[in-house]
Amino acid sequence: MTQVDDLSRSLVAFEQNSTVITVVEMSQSRWLVTGLVPGLARQPLKKLEPEAETLLRLLERWRSEAMKAGQVIKRLVLAYEAGRDGFWLARWLRARGIEAYVIHPTSIPVPREHRRAKTDRLDTAMLLRALLGWLRGEPKHCSMTAIPTIEEEDAKRPSRERDALVKERTRIINRAKSALARLGIRGFKPELRKAAARLDGLRLPEGAPLPPHTLAELRRDLDRLAMIREQIAAIEHDRERRLEEASDQGTPAMVRLLCRVHGLGLETADMLTHEVFYRRLRDERAVGRYAGITGSPDESGSKRREKGLAKAGNARVRKGMIQLVWRFLLFQPQSALAQWYRERIAKGARKTSAVVALARKLLIMLWRMVNTGEIPQDLMLRPAA
Repeated sequence: MTQVDDLSRSLVAFEQNSTVITVVEMSQSRWLVTGLVPGLARQPLKKLEPEAETLLRLLERWRSEAMKAGQVIKRLVLAYEAGRDGFWLARWLRARGIEAYVIHPTSIPVPREHRRAKTDRLDTAMLLRALLGWLRGEPKHCSMTAIPTIEEEDAKRPSRERDALVKERTRIINRAKSALARLGIRGFKPELRKAAARLDGLRLPEGAPLPPHTLAELRRDLDRLAMIREQIAAIEHDRERRLEEASDQGTPAMVRLLCRVHGLGLETADMLTHEVFYRRLRDERAVGRYAGITGSPDESGSKRREKGLAKAGNARVRKGMIQLVWRFLLFQPQSALAQWYRERIAKGARKTSAVVALARKLLIMLWRMVNTGEIPQDLMLRPAA
């Protein structure tokens, strides 16, 4: 497999005298823009309204000032930290000839003082230092995030919306059970479709019916629960329809291939494809690191210890892989990975550490499978429909 750059350093020769370097500290109310303009002794700093057109006019003005100072400007480079605003600004600027990058938040070094000064002006200075090191090509000085297309971003929405709805469904069910437990009623299941019709038959331990306000609250909760159930079903139905209508290339092909694995359902296949496998990750280590299922060693002198999971990657992928591991052990007991897990447990390894290691191995195996199209021989597949 061909290796790709993980955006940890710039591969373009950096000529500072012909490059306008700009960073933006973004917030809801305003943008603070600073940079290095060739030919200007001062370092400009400007507060702007959060509007892309205003930012573009500022960049063009700085380029004009550099050219008036006798400099030949070949590049306009702008960067900002990944956050609430996402990637729309980077796509918009790239479409207008600006080199726009999005800095990974963990790439910005932060002072370790217990109480430190933090202002937008200081944040822009840190962003500028990180961007300069990245432009110079210093390895591991700063990492940029891959800027997805609008189609790639939109493809993640069904899985993420369904995940949010499932959490909301669980929250409502637990709240309804807690409301009844306070009154001494146990065994009622709000998740049943006929639960609303059974509310009138509930009785307190004293034999009295439910209090009116509590009964009204439970009815509203069950109405919301029914609506959430319908929305989840609509998302799943729409996803199945789109998958049937899609071509046999790109991400739909990955989803279909993953769904052939016994014990791996459509929801997990869709999540893994649009969260991990569509990315051009460099190697197996990058795959495990992105999912946050790698270790975090702590070594200094004679001290050697492991602090547990890094948890610096995609939390959705990490949670999904831990859930998939238990299904994999149930449905694929004869696979090489399942046998490796049982051998580790038999030798006295901790079950939690072995599960995480198995999740990492399984994720890497699936990543290789979707990239090469080759299915491991010991992997059980669903029978063809």
